[in-house]
Amino acid sequence: MFSKTPTGRASKGSVSILSSNQRLQLRFRYRGKRYYISTGLADTPNNRKLAELKASEIEKDILYERFDATLEKYQPHSALSTITPITPIKKPQPKLDELWDKYSEFKKPQISPSTYAKDFTKHRNHIAKLPTRSLDEASAIRDYLLSNLTPDAAKRCLIQIKACCNWALSEGLIDNNPFAAMKIQVPKGAMEEQDISPFSKQERDLIISTFECDRHYSYYTHYVRFLFFTGCRPSEAIGLKWKHITSNVIQFRESVVVSEDGLVSKEGLKTQKKRDFPINSQLQEILDEIRPEDVNPESLIFISPEGKFIDHHNFSNRVAHRTTTGII
Repeated sequence: MFSKTPTGRASKGSVSILSSNQRLQLRFRYRGKRYYISTGLADTPNNRKLAELKASEIEKDILYERFDATLEKYQPHSALSTITPITPIKKPQPKLDELWDKYSEFKKPQISPSTYAKDFTKHRNHIAKLPTRSLDEASAIRDYLLSNLTPDAAKRCLIQIKACCNWALSEGLIDNNPFAAMKIQVPKGAMEEQDISPFSKQERDLIISTFECDRHYSYYTHYVRFLFFTGCRPSEAIGLKWKHITSNVIQFRESVVVSEDGLVSKEGLKTQKKRDFPINSQLQEILDEIRPEDVNPESLIFISPEGKFIDHHNFSNRVAHRTTTGII
């Protein structure tokens, strides 16, 4: 077992005893193939004597040509590894921001442009601010969300992180999802919607008349009137084309949403594919006043002064706020 050749190498058929990660291994060659057998024994003087006995047994079996190539005879409690060491090498764990980028690209074709541009970007920004993005510190990530976001926002972000890691697990990018069992409880009442306080008829008429008289923003009067008299979402009104107007109904079929490339039109509405709204005398008056003589069915009904989509976010924060401040 300990015989050496003149070169200093172990002689043919001899078994060497090695220490790997404080555990004893047996190493030898047989018919050109290298074998490693883990004994599972800690590297102690007594255990080395046991390993020497096992090594001697293997050497004798090789010498008398009764060697068990399956190694079952020599390793009742361990596994064989040929060429590759018995101790597995743990692959590096990807960071949460890396997984989120891959997950976002996977989800992008499946969700609306506005969801991707707003929600996914928002969660990406939260992840970028984390003190750690290591999956080994999942609890620290959850605690940071709770400390720096509202309970509802923290819950939403954790749900998306959990979904991201579930996807990564199914793709074989990670071995387990450390967020799987985590939950964030939102205090009762924190998610309840605020009471809706609609404008009265007098307030509505005052807002419309204020737009009509404003020398800067009177251009938007018909748009404001249309929103009041239909109650539709701004994204639906902005996406309307003349082809959607029939003799008796308005066909809501498209909506304008925010995307990575700015405002874009998409098929369908926020909560349904389509909706028809009856045209009453008030709506008919609005449509008659703004309908061009040579109307193009594909033309938008409401556009910005520059001939583009109306950016309702800017309209609400700038135009509507400046125009109606102090009148209601």
